Amino acid sequence: MLPATTERVRAHTADEINRRLRDEAVSRLVHLAAHPGRIGARLKELDREWDIERALETNASALAFAGVALGAAVDRRWLVLPALVTGFLFQHATQGWCPPLPVLRRLGFRTQAEIEAERHALKALRGDFRNAAGDPQQAADAAGI
Repeated sequence: MLPATTERVRAHTADEINRRLRDEAVSRLVHLAAHPGRIGARLKELDREWDIERALETNASALAFAGVALGAAVDRRWLVLPALVTGFLFQHATQGWCPPLPVLRRLGFRTQAEIEAERHALKALRGDFRNAAGDPQQAADAAGI
């Protein structure tokens, strides 16, 4: 059975990395609860944050393009690179795991759902949602962080 799209990356990420990414988000929420004037700027940062899918797609396309170019210009054996990359991309699409995933997660790339959870919590802190305004832990819990 295939994992749910929203959980497939987290399910294939080491618990300590998932925990670190969550703790970093909660730490930012605690900090911004004390500095609510900075919430808007953080929301804009989240708009520019690359999620894990974008990072993997960029990585895969760059490697595939390089393999095709090297295969055409240098040696046909380079064509194995795009073949491997597309296989890994397919594996990620179906299972939620591929070889670059652990490295990118350790570098701090988050899923779109994780980014949106932080965005939701920030909006709750800002008072966009009446029940969680001003309490970072309540906002994090409400957002599922």
